[in-house]
Amino acid sequence: MQAKLKEFLGKKQIEFTLHEHPAVFTCEEADEHCAYIPGVASKNLFVRERKKDNFILIVMPAVKRMNLKEFGKRVGVKNLTFAKPEALKDLLGLSPGAVSPFGLVNDTDSKVFLYIDEDLWHADTVTFHPNVNTATLELSQENFRKYVQALKNKSEIIPINFD
Repeated sequence: MQAKLKEFLGKKQIEFTLHEHPAVFTCEEADEHCAYIPGVASKNLFVRERKKDNFILIVMPAVKRMNLKEFGKRVGVKNLTFAKPEALKDLLGLSPGAVSPFGLVNDTDSKVFLYIDEDLWHADTVTFHPNVNTATLELSQENFRKYVQALKNKSEIIPINFD
């Protein structure tokens, strides 16, 4: 877990349970190595508006499917594409495979807009990588909401359903 994240969570009195595991890069690998961790597993997509510097972090249950074109229509953003690893590193201090809302502690200019799926927002317990893909943090609904509210990033809770 990054020291900056640990310090942020401590200052904000956000409680969590840390679970260490082998590195995971996909939802399938997470299913294999993290199935014992209670809570709703997440899928975290770092995207940008093509030809613009509008960056978005989409946080949703791992079991849901994403359609970027339809998502863009829903939120009023055209031509979404996955952001390059360089932008991920520059803005969130993360590498591919470690993307989570916890990377927003590194977004000092609050450039990234956060969209959270309403099912995840209302879940009793949620799980995310703590900016590394060799561990997972388990948080209660109360502590996840406390974390999001402590961020300076703009955010919105929306339904994400593209089945």
